Amino acid sequence: MGKIAVVGIGPGSFDAMTLEARRALNESDIIVGYKAYTALIRVFYPDKTIVDGEMTRERERCEACIAYAKEGKNVALICSGDAGVYGMASPMLEVAAKEGFTDVMIVPGVTAALSGAAVLGAPLSTDFCVISLSDILTPWEVIEKRLLAAADGDFPIALYNPASHRRAGHLKRACEILLRKLPGDRCCGFVRNIGREGTSVELCSLQELQEKTVDMFVTVFIGSSRTYREGDRLITPRGYEIQ
Repeated sequence: MGKIAVVGIGPGSFDAMTLEARRALNESDIIVGYKAYTALIRVFYPDKTIVDGEMTRERERCEACIAYAKEGKNVALICSGDAGVYGMASPMLEVAAKEGFTDVMIVPGVTAALSGAAVLGAPLSTDFCVISLSDILTPWEVIEKRLLAAADGDFPIALYNPASHRRAGHLKRACEILLRKLPGDRCCGFVRNIGREGTSVELCSLQELQEKTVDMFVTVFIGSSRTYREGDRLITPRGYEIQ
């Protein structure tokens, strides 16, 4: 009987992968993942068997991993960022529980909120919220409640999945909701292709953000009332007295 490792590969570059993630991939016989993510690591593991998956076929990928493991293979199920943050850890554990398979290890990675924040400077520094704008699995009414709650709590916010072909207007809609509570000049920024070729950064206000064009490869950051812009960086103070 083999084992399964659910591996968060971070933002996509080999340097940004944790040593534990690299070790899990090195020890695997088969790597399984959504095709956009297997494309990021294929060049680093040319001798591995790599199985590409399609979007929305998460359960099938999990079931395939169990089948391979039962054949005696060590399997790495990969996802971007961290396995437990909008990743494959929970579906894999749920499917494994139903199948009576217990040898599943979760390998953490660097989620986009952290890698993107590092590019922007220090926009998160204190308590913060991470909210996905994808309404595929979460009703928009719930997303709206979470946005308003984050605004009421004066949290810096990282927005995942701000737009796609099907959700082209979701970021604008989210900004309109936040503008009910927050001023239009609130400091914001977004990073595209974090840690990959073509990484780009833009700083703007919340009012300006609602008109920006983004896609699923963008992570958006909305500051708290204390966040300020220092040159080309965003800073949310920790509260230390800086002399």
